[in-house]
Amino acid sequence: MKRVILAASLAVALAGTSAQAGSIGVGAFGGLSIPIVQSDVKQGSMFGLRVPIKLVPMITVEPYYASSKLGDAEEVILGTTYSRQGFDGTAFGANVLLTMGGPVQFYPFAGIGQTKLERTGSDLSLTTYNLGMGLGISPAPKISVHIRGELAAAMDGETSRKFANATVGLSYALFSAP
Repeated sequence: MKRVILAASLAVALAGTSAQAGSIGVGAFGGLSIPIVQSDVKQGSMFGLRVPIKLVPMITVEPYYASSKLGDAEEVILGTTYSRQGFDGTAFGANVLLTMGGPVQFYPFAGIGQTKLERTGSDLSLTTYNLGMGLGISPAPKISVHIRGELAAAMDGETSRKFANATVGLSYALFSAP
């Protein structure tokens, strides 16, 4: 967690020193979180905030906060059906985007964060690694629509919970450097 905060602070500090094509923005997103090979939860919704900080023309650092509500699941064990409550999740961290293009951008991204998954009888704090691809479309100056697909692995020692996330978001560039 300290590393994520340090990386985000460093990104903000470096954003002030970049004199070419730098910008700081704010954005919101929403979509689906789909558990991969997990029988104790079902897909659910996710939403959150992102703060894109363009350091140089091709590199963007993006601190984020996300919240998710995973669906309840039913399991049959020895002929008896059990219902399990879905997780309520919160996550924060930072992604690094390799942005290419102008009004239409196609970009890979990777990141690290901290995820907390809670439900009755379970409270997990996990380090999360993200990897994905995005498409950004800028219909007007300073405004961008982002469509993303990502894989997130929430690690706890040798075990992990993996999720496929699909999101759509809107961002606005608040400040730009010439």
